[in-house]
Amino acid sequence: MNVDIEKTWRKELVGEFNTPYFTELTSTVREKYLAGAPIYPAPKNVFNAFELCPFNAVKVVILGQDPYHGEGQAHGLCFSVQDGVKVPPSLQNIYKELQSDLGIPIRTTGDLSLWAKQGVLLLNATLTVEAGKAGSHQGLGWEQFTDAVIRNLSEKKEHLVFLLWGKYAQDKGAIIDTTKHLVLKAPHPSPFSAYTGFFGCKHFSKANEYLQRHAKSTIQW
Repeated sequence: MNVDIEKTWRKELVGEFNTPYFTELTSTVREKYLAGAPIYPAPKNVFNAFELCPFNAVKVVILGQDPYHGEGQAHGLCFSVQDGVKVPPSLQNIYKELQSDLGIPIRTTGDLSLWAKQGVLLLNATLTVEAGKAGSHQGLGWEQFTDAVIRNLSEKKEHLVFLLWGKYAQDKGAIIDTTKHLVLKAPHPSPFSAYTGFFGCKHFSKANEYLQRHAKSTIQW
């Protein structure tokens, strides 16, 4: 089937788009968008992470779980919210760690598009969600699709950095080939767990050090 996704990703994932699970997934999600209850993000932003970070440009992968389910928040990038929206608690903690690790002043905008444009794939495991209902689109098939994304990156690229925050991301990242890539793990940056090891993990400096060692440009976090 024809999926409106960035061209290099379409080439890599074409095998997924013609599978029964993906056909059923897209049909189900389309029906939910048309049914009336708000679904986030807007349809044009469902594949935004791929649009802003083509397959050939990926250097770092950050794994999230679900899109934000509040009005105006989600725009297709994990942990990121649209400009002008209040910065969510987990992202506030990410900014605090950035300040501690690299001395970067805490930002007032939660839009991480500039990271994506530098080669950071901000990938949620599930790409859509019903308003006000966290996890409501889990089990529809998105997880199988995003597993295929991770598998393609792991198998076809070298010297990527995967940032896996929390048990969910770490379990999902079990398919990553650690002989070819750097996998950094820490607790989730949510207020419930950030103080158990996310703060002080220094993942941002470690990622840049690894990229530099492998002759790749670093990320301007």
